[in-house]
Amino acid sequence: MTRHRRLLQQVRTLGRYPSDDEARRVLDAVLALLGSQLTAEDRCDLAAVLPERERTVFAAQIPLPEPVTAPAFVEAVADALGTSLTAARWDVSTVLAAVGDLAGEHLTSRLLDHLPRGWALLFGRAELTAAA
Repeated sequence: MTRHRRLLQQVRTLGRYPSDDEARRVLDAVLALLGSQLTAEDRCDLAAVLPERERTVFAAQIPLPEPVTAPAFVEAVADALGTSLTAARWDVSTVLAAVGDLAGEHLTSRLLDHLPRGWALLFGRAELTAAA
């Protein structure tokens, strides 16, 4: 099974999507918007672990000067997919959990260090804060 097929199947299974086409639509939308959130080394390192098809979708986006908040990202996905915020939150969490598995612990932690607070929950991780 190709890396692309494995990622697509993981997204379909995690998200409980009825078809590969629906899983692919969600995967593409989230990766396209994620591509605008990451810059420099983080962007290159994540692109390197993505299968070729997904890498193309991800890398086609021009990075923003600053990443948006997690809620703003979910809103952008909802707009892109024409769904509710609740459905978009599910879609984002599904794709980012699969991408996090693919990227591994170290790279995912590094990505989260450069994204605004609140993104960890979208990757299926607890949001930890330092004690005051």
